[in-house]
Amino acid sequence: MVTARAAATFEPVDRSAAAARGFVRDALLGWDLPEVVDDAVVLVSELVTNAVVHAGTAAEVACLREEETVRIEVSDRHPERGQDSFANVTLNSDRYADPDGEGGRGLLMCSALSSSWGVEYAAGRKTVWFRLTLPEQQPGTRYALPSLPGGELPAADGLVRVAVVQLDDHGRIRHWNADAESLFHRPADAVFGRPWAELAVWPHTPGLGLGDTLRLARWEGSYTVRGGDGSAREVYGTHVRLRDSEGAPIVLCLLVRESDRAVLRTPGTAAASTEAVTTAVEPLDLLVGPVSPDDLSSLLQRIVERARDLLDADAAYLMLTSEDETEFELRAATGLAGPARRFARLPIDGGAGRFDSARLPAVHEDLAVRPGAAPLLAGTDLRSLITVPLKVEGRLTGSLGVAAAPPGRYDNEDALRLQFAADRIALALESARLGELERLRRGSLSFLVEASDLLAGTLEHEQTLALMAQMAIPTLASWCAVYTTADAAAGAELAFVLHEDEDRIDALRALLDKSPAPEAEFSPGACPWTAPADTARALGLADSPELAGLLGETVVLPLSARNRVIGLLVLGTRRGVRFRQEILELGEDLSRRAALALDNSRLYSERTATSQAFQRALLPPELPKIPGVEVEVFYQAAGEGNEVGGDFYDLFPIREGTYGFAIGDVCGTGPEAASVTGLARNSLRLLAREGLSAPQVLTRLNAAILDEGSRARFLTLLYGELTPREDGSTALSLVCAGHPLPLRLRTDGQVDQAASPQPLLGVMDELDLTAEELVLAPGEVLLCVTDGVTERREGRRMLGDDGLIEVLTGCAGLTAGAVAARVHRAVERFAPEPPSDDMAILTLRIPTQRLN
Repeated sequence: MVTARAAATFEPVDRSAAAARGFVRDALLGWDLPEVVDDAVVLVSELVTNAVVHAGTAAEVACLREEETVRIEVSDRHPERGQDSFANVTLNSDRYADPDGEGGRGLLMCSALSSSWGVEYAAGRKTVWFRLTLPEQQPGTRYALPSLPGGELPAADGLVRVAVVQLDDHGRIRHWNADAESLFHRPADAVFGRPWAELAVWPHTPGLGLGDTLRLARWEGSYTVRGGDGSAREVYGTHVRLRDSEGAPIVLCLLVRESDRAVLRTPGTAAASTEAVTTAVEPLDLLVGPVSPDDLSSLLQRIVERARDLLDADAAYLMLTSEDETEFELRAATGLAGPARRFARLPIDGGAGRFDSARLPAVHEDLAVRPGAAPLLAGTDLRSLITVPLKVEGRLTGSLGVAAAPPGRYDNEDALRLQFAADRIALALESARLGELERLRRGSLSFLVEASDLLAGTLEHEQTLALMAQMAIPTLASWCAVYTTADAAAGAELAFVLHEDEDRIDALRALLDKSPAPEAEFSPGACPWTAPADTARALGLADSPELAGLLGETVVLPLSARNRVIGLLVLGTRRGVRFRQEILELGEDLSRRAALALDNSRLYSERTATSQAFQRALLPPELPKIPGVEVEVFYQAAGEGNEVGGDFYDLFPIREGTYGFAIGDVCGTGPEAASVTGLARNSLRLLAREGLSAPQVLTRLNAAILDEGSRARFLTLLYGELTPREDGSTALSLVCAGHPLPLRLRTDGQVDQAASPQPLLGVMDELDLTAEELVLAPGEVLLCVTDGVTERREGRRMLGDDGLIEVLTGCAGLTAGAVAARVHRAVERFAPEPPSDDMAILTLRIPTQRLN
């Protein structure tokens, strides 16, 4: 007769064999049949592999519990493809004799491991079945079954004797009644003071030993007692731990013959049929109201609150399995310290014995004697606990627990009621959980896309650090810190700190500054970090107002880019809060993207700093103050990040009372033009101070440019020497080598050209250059510009020399600075788009009063 059945279908994919193994293992453990699990799993794995790999069809697995055996069936839907392996073949054939052969290996294993097996064929279907014989029930175990209808008991065989044995706290016999003398053929005076372990033969089964059992508040089960005549008597007993009249702990043992076990056996442990289970247990309904798959947290909270109310409990909790099915995660609780335990994680198979298995229902009558049995309830006054598994198609998906303060509050019938209720809600919860995971995945993808866009939008190192922290808070954690590792030998340095509460950032930074930095190691995944909490405790600051509730779980994620660790991303939660696995995985994805962005920003910042240092070296130092001459310079290089281009200017002393000035334009823009700019500016200073005239200086400079060979570029240059006079005027000597001609603004507003055009530099070997003399009277202005001013364009229209003269005409009476500003403003306003060429403006003005 079949007393229980479990079935599942597995698609023809590679992972089906593993899924089938898990299904069979859970089904047999749920029926309390651990002894046959290993053989069943091996056989099912082989048969399912034959079906989904060799036959290429879905496999249907059915487990049927019979009175003395377990029958397991594996069916596929294309028997014609498997007949060569299973039909008309004897076990003595060479095909089965080859242990390394593929054909027939499943049936060979069935023959070796099962008590019977066979192959059945139907239209479009083939079924391979095998039976495993159940071993005799081992003593010392308990069952969570309902009471028999009517409370009927089996008939006793003769006189029923109940032995009463009383033990002290050390397990020594201190009372032995007359029935004990009759049952075990030992007089009382022969056993007083002897250890109970000398008489009791405890079963060698996993779980509690005799010493552990005697310390339990209550225990019930079977074992053996040695008689005085050398016989061994199988007994069924109940152990109760209590205190005597003097307050000393004792253990009271009531023992009967195994055949009379019904006398002592708790009604809730009496065997019953599956039909009796269904009719004897009053069902619980944990789902009230509509089920919203979009709000899993609220659904779980309603379930635990209803479970607590229906069973008159003080607390309840519900845990769901992680995606890899290795851990439980607390998702809802009532009656516990909620925030302190939310998202706590526990290993699924962390229990030491069968009654600690999360895959089976369990009743804990008193947690005080086994405090480690329920880690979630540690530190509470809850002593009674029921836990039941949530399963979908044989796969463990969660665990539901109900707890109360008084010991012994719940029995097996309560456990069964809760299990039936859990079975009815398991599928709805799993569906809601899968929906939540899908929404989390979509949200994670959106988060990572947004993060990638933001990180790619900046190359500033400091801004990248800030973006990393801002994206992590509060989506991933309550606070975040970023460490950088500029030098591996020097260790990591704290670079940025952010907390969801801005008022706590300073306190957090101060604590992290005092804490040793995490090790910059290349280790994948999130690693726990306890240094901040340890430092806070060592300094006595853990409970200070500034740090109260600040530090919970803290993890470190390496920022690895280009095969090296360039920093560390630290994520932290509030006190009592732990990270969910999905959050840690999302943090790992963020750290990989952030690391590459951070490394790019570091390289960009370093190269920008180097470039700017070189460019600043090409600019002239602070301009000298010339008595009797106002000087104003405006300079703008084309291109983002460029400080120096092809245009340049300079003003420097040559000898006492005489100064040189220059404004030039190298062909092109950017770094290549800037390199010739540096050559020209430094050569001008050196040659002018050698006492050479202006034409000689430019001739030597022309030769130096041509010596550059393929790197040479032609250069337009306006070079002059000025000497202030005693009468307030200034004498100038000018050479305009291919450069836009300088303009002279007279005091009456008239503008004329102050020099004549001559050949540019860097083209011809021989140049015939002459100097032109000029005297600027007080109030007059000399304006020198590069072609970035005169060639400013808007479509086909150009500012040109005429436009510049028109602007300068209106500058009569203005200072040198005002003239330069007006010219620059005119260039900017000439076209809506920004200038695309380098620009330099040099203005010299002779004040109307002599400056001392």
